[in-house]
Amino acid sequence: MQFIPSLEEGRLLKRYKRFLADIETMSGELLTIHCPNTGSMLNCMVEGGQVWFSRSNDPKRKLPGTWEISETPQGRLACVNTGRANRLVEEALLSGVISELNGFTALKREVAYGQENSRIDFRLEYPDGFAFVEVKSVTLGFDGTRVAAFPDAVTQRGAKHLRELASLAREGVRAVQLYCVNLTGIDAVRPAEEIDPGYAAALREALASGVQVLAYGVNLTSDAVVIDRRLDVIL
Repeated sequence: MQFIPSLEEGRLLKRYKRFLADIETMSGELLTIHCPNTGSMLNCMVEGGQVWFSRSNDPKRKLPGTWEISETPQGRLACVNTGRANRLVEEALLSGVISELNGFTALKREVAYGQENSRIDFRLEYPDGFAFVEVKSVTLGFDGTRVAAFPDAVTQRGAKHLRELASLAREGVRAVQLYCVNLTGIDAVRPAEEIDPGYAAALREALASGVQVLAYGVNLTSDAVVIDRRLDVIL
Protein backbone atom coordinates (compact mmCIF):
# COMPACT_ATOMS: atom_id res chain seq x y z
CA MET A 1 0.00 0.00 0.00
CA GLN A 2 1.55 3.23 -1.17
CA PHE A 3 0.74 6.42 0.70
CA ILE A 4 -0.79 8.58 -2.02
CA PRO A 5 -0.43 11.49 -1.81
CA SER A 6 2.87 11.27 0.06
CA LEU A 7 2.77 11.65 3.80
CA GLU A 8 4.02 14.81 5.45
CA GLU A 9 6.38 14.79 8.41
CA GLY A 10 6.12 16.60 11.70
CA ARG A 11 6.61 16.16 15.41
CA LEU A 12 4.04 15.25 18.02
CA LEU A 13 3.11 17.87 20.59
CA LYS A 14 0.34 15.91 22.33
CA ARG A 15 -2.52 13.49 21.83
CA TYR A 16 -5.73 14.24 23.72
CA LYS A 17 -9.48 13.57 23.81
CA ARG A 18 -8.59 10.21 22.22
CA PHE A 19 -9.11 11.32 18.62
CA LEU A 20 -7.08 14.55 18.49
CA ALA A 21 -3.37 15.22 18.13
CA ASP A 22 -1.49 18.49 18.00
CA ILE A 23 1.58 18.45 15.77
CA GLU A 24 4.14 20.83 14.34
CA THR A 25 5.07 20.31 10.70
CA MET A 26 8.60 20.56 9.37
CA SER A 27 7.80 24.07 8.18
CA GLY A 28 6.66 25.16 11.64
CA GLU A 29 2.92 24.96 10.95
CA LEU A 30 0.85 24.05 14.02
CA LEU A 31 -2.01 21.66 13.25
CA THR A 32 -4.64 19.66 15.07
CA ILE A 33 -5.17 16.40 13.19
CA HIS A 34 -7.36 13.31 13.56
CA CYS A 35 -6.00 10.36 15.54
CA PRO A 36 -7.69 7.26 14.03
CA ASN A 37 -6.76 4.93 16.88
CA THR A 38 -9.26 3.94 19.57
CA GLY A 39 -6.69 2.23 21.80
CA SER A 40 -4.45 3.64 24.48
CA MET A 41 -1.48 3.79 22.06
CA LEU A 42 0.69 2.59 24.95
CA ASN A 43 4.41 2.63 24.05
CA CYS A 44 3.39 3.86 20.62
CA MET A 45 4.11 7.58 20.75
CA VAL A 46 6.43 10.05 22.35
CA GLU A 47 5.89 13.79 22.69
CA GLY A 48 8.43 15.51 20.47
CA GLY A 49 8.84 12.37 18.38
CA GLN A 50 8.42 12.12 14.63
CA VAL A 51 5.01 11.59 13.09
CA TRP A 52 3.80 11.30 9.54
CA PHE A 53 0.33 12.36 8.49
CA SER A 54 -1.87 12.47 5.42
CA ARG A 55 -3.28 15.87 4.58
CA SER A 56 -6.81 16.37 3.30
CA ASN A 57 -8.04 19.26 1.17
CA ASP A 58 -11.69 18.30 1.66
CA PRO A 59 -13.48 21.50 2.78
CA LYS A 60 -16.11 19.40 4.59
CA ARG A 61 -13.54 17.93 6.97
CA LYS A 62 -13.17 19.59 10.36
CA LEU A 63 -9.50 18.58 10.66
CA PRO A 64 -6.85 19.02 7.95
CA GLY A 65 -5.12 15.67 8.29
CA THR A 66 -4.92 12.15 9.69
CA TRP A 67 -2.12 10.72 11.80
CA GLU A 68 -0.69 7.68 9.98
CA ILE A 69 2.73 6.73 11.42
CA SER A 70 4.37 7.34 14.77
CA GLU A 71 7.88 7.04 16.09
CA THR A 72 7.73 4.90 19.24
CA PRO A 73 9.81 5.37 22.42
CA GLN A 74 11.83 2.29 21.33
CA GLY A 75 12.74 3.97 18.01
CA ARG A 76 10.40 1.78 15.95
CA LEU A 77 7.79 2.92 13.48
CA ALA A 78 4.13 2.13 14.09
CA CYS A 79 1.25 2.55 11.67
CA VAL A 80 -1.26 4.00 14.11
CA ASN A 81 -4.12 4.32 11.62
CA THR A 82 -5.94 1.12 12.56
CA GLY A 83 -8.21 1.55 9.55
CA ARG A 84 -5.30 0.55 7.34
CA ALA A 85 -5.08 -2.99 8.76
CA ASN A 86 -8.03 -4.47 6.87
CA ARG A 87 -6.87 -2.98 3.59
CA LEU A 88 -3.38 -4.35 4.17
CA VAL A 89 -4.75 -7.81 4.92
CA GLU A 90 -6.99 -7.72 1.87
CA GLU A 91 -4.01 -6.85 -0.33
CA ALA A 92 -2.03 -9.70 1.21
CA LEU A 93 -4.90 -12.16 0.76
CA LEU A 94 -5.36 -11.25 -2.90
CA SER A 95 -1.62 -11.45 -3.60
CA GLY A 96 -1.20 -14.80 -1.84
CA VAL A 97 1.16 -13.57 0.87
CA ILE A 98 -0.93 -15.17 3.63
CA SER A 99 -0.29 -18.68 2.38
CA GLU A 100 -2.43 -20.40 5.03
CA LEU A 101 -5.52 -18.78 3.46
CA ASN A 102 -4.72 -19.25 -0.22
CA GLY A 103 -7.15 -20.93 -2.60
CA PHE A 104 -10.34 -18.96 -1.91
CA THR A 105 -12.69 -18.23 -4.80
CA ALA A 106 -14.49 -15.19 -3.34
CA LEU A 107 -13.90 -12.58 -0.64
CA LYS A 108 -16.57 -10.60 1.17
CA ARG A 109 -16.02 -7.84 3.72
CA GLU A 110 -17.96 -7.01 6.90
CA VAL A 111 -20.33 -9.97 6.88
CA ALA A 112 -22.85 -10.28 9.72
CA TYR A 113 -22.53 -13.48 11.74
CA GLY A 114 -22.67 -15.05 15.17
CA GLN A 115 -24.95 -14.85 18.16
CA GLU A 116 -23.70 -11.52 19.57
CA ASN A 117 -24.57 -9.23 16.64
CA SER A 118 -21.05 -9.25 15.20
CA ARG A 119 -19.55 -8.56 11.80
CA ILE A 120 -16.54 -10.50 10.53
CA ASP A 121 -13.81 -8.59 8.71
CA PHE A 122 -13.53 -11.14 5.88
CA ARG A 123 -15.48 -14.18 4.81
CA LEU A 124 -13.50 -16.26 2.34
CA GLU A 125 -15.29 -18.78 0.13
CA TYR A 126 -13.57 -22.04 -0.81
CA PRO A 127 -14.81 -24.94 -2.94
CA ASP A 128 -15.51 -26.90 0.26
CA GLY A 129 -16.77 -24.13 2.56
CA PHE A 130 -15.98 -20.82 4.19
CA ALA A 131 -13.30 -19.24 6.38
CA PHE A 132 -14.21 -16.38 8.73
CA VAL A 133 -11.24 -14.07 9.37
CA GLU A 134 -11.10 -11.48 12.15
CA VAL A 135 -8.28 -8.89 11.88
CA LYS A 136 -6.66 -7.01 14.76
CA SER A 137 -4.05 -4.27 14.35
CA VAL A 138 -1.10 -4.60 16.77
CA THR A 139 1.12 -1.63 17.69
CA LEU A 140 2.20 -2.37 21.28
CA GLY A 141 5.94 -3.02 21.61
CA PHE A 142 8.40 -3.01 24.50
CA ASP A 143 12.04 -2.18 25.19
CA GLY A 144 14.49 -5.06 24.95
CA THR A 145 12.23 -7.49 23.10
CA ARG A 146 11.05 -8.12 19.56
CA VAL A 147 7.71 -9.49 20.80
CA ALA A 148 4.64 -7.29 20.35
CA ALA A 149 1.41 -7.69 22.31
CA PHE A 150 -2.33 -7.22 21.92
CA PRO A 151 -4.40 -5.45 23.17
CA ASP A 152 -3.03 -2.16 24.48
CA ALA A 153 -6.20 -1.55 26.52
CA VAL A 154 -9.05 -3.68 27.87
CA THR A 155 -11.23 -4.75 24.93
CA GLN A 156 -14.57 -6.39 25.60
CA ARG A 157 -15.29 -6.17 21.89
CA GLY A 158 -12.14 -8.14 21.09
CA ALA A 159 -13.13 -10.87 23.57
CA LYS A 160 -16.59 -10.99 22.01
CA HIS A 161 -15.06 -11.58 18.58
CA LEU A 162 -13.02 -14.46 19.98
CA ARG A 163 -16.14 -16.02 21.49
CA GLU A 164 -17.89 -15.78 18.13
CA LEU A 165 -14.94 -17.38 16.35
CA ALA A 166 -14.78 -20.17 18.94
CA SER A 167 -18.48 -20.87 18.42
CA LEU A 168 -17.94 -21.18 14.67
CA ALA A 169 -14.97 -23.48 15.15
CA ARG A 170 -16.95 -25.78 17.43
CA GLU A 171 -19.55 -26.05 14.67
CA GLY A 172 -16.87 -27.16 12.22
CA VAL A 173 -16.51 -23.83 10.39
CA ARG A 174 -13.01 -22.55 9.75
CA ALA A 175 -12.39 -19.53 11.98
CA VAL A 176 -9.21 -17.43 11.96
CA GLN A 177 -7.89 -14.71 14.26
CA LEU A 178 -5.28 -12.76 12.27
CA TYR A 179 -2.99 -10.23 13.94
CA CYS A 180 -1.64 -7.57 11.58
CA VAL A 181 1.45 -6.30 13.43
CA ASN A 182 1.88 -2.73 12.22
CA LEU A 183 5.18 -2.23 14.03
CA THR A 184 8.75 -2.51 12.80
CA GLY A 185 11.41 -4.65 14.49
CA ILE A 186 9.02 -7.41 15.62
CA ASP A 187 9.37 -11.21 15.29
CA ALA A 188 6.42 -12.47 17.34
CA VAL A 189 3.18 -11.45 19.05
CA ARG A 190 1.52 -12.52 22.31
CA PRO A 191 -1.63 -11.70 24.26
CA ALA A 192 -1.10 -8.77 26.63
CA GLU A 193 -2.29 -10.64 29.70
CA GLU A 194 -0.91 -7.95 32.01
CA ILE A 195 -3.30 -5.45 30.41
CA ASP A 196 -6.39 -7.58 29.69
CA PRO A 197 -6.36 -11.05 31.28
CA GLY A 198 -9.91 -11.62 30.05
CA TYR A 199 -8.84 -11.24 26.44
CA ALA A 200 -5.87 -13.56 26.96
CA ALA A 201 -8.16 -16.20 28.46
CA ALA A 202 -10.62 -15.81 25.57
CA LEU A 203 -7.79 -16.27 23.08
CA ARG A 204 -6.61 -19.49 24.70
CA GLU A 205 -10.18 -20.78 24.83
CA ALA A 206 -10.65 -19.93 21.16
CA LEU A 207 -7.47 -21.80 20.28
CA ALA A 208 -8.65 -24.82 22.27
CA SER A 209 -11.95 -24.67 20.39
CA GLY A 210 -10.17 -24.92 17.05
CA VAL A 211 -9.70 -21.28 16.04
CA GLN A 212 -6.60 -20.78 13.88
CA VAL A 213 -4.39 -17.96 15.20
CA LEU A 214 -2.05 -16.25 12.72
CA ALA A 215 0.20 -13.19 12.87
CA TYR A 216 1.85 -11.30 10.03
CA GLY A 217 4.29 -8.40 10.10
CA VAL A 218 4.80 -5.44 7.82
CA ASN A 219 7.52 -3.59 6.00
CA LEU A 220 6.74 -0.02 7.01
CA THR A 221 8.28 3.22 5.75
CA SER A 222 6.95 6.74 5.32
CA ASP A 223 6.34 5.87 1.65
CA ALA A 224 4.46 2.57 1.93
CA VAL A 225 3.37 -0.30 4.16
CA VAL A 226 2.96 -3.91 3.07
CA ILE A 227 2.47 -7.24 4.84
CA ASP A 228 5.58 -9.27 4.04
CA ARG A 229 6.19 -12.08 6.56
CA ARG A 230 4.66 -14.53 9.01
CA LEU A 231 5.34 -13.96 12.69
CA ASP A 232 5.31 -16.40 15.60
CA VAL A 233 2.39 -16.40 18.03
CA ILE A 234 3.38 -16.98 21.66
CA LEU A 235 0.56 -18.25 23.86
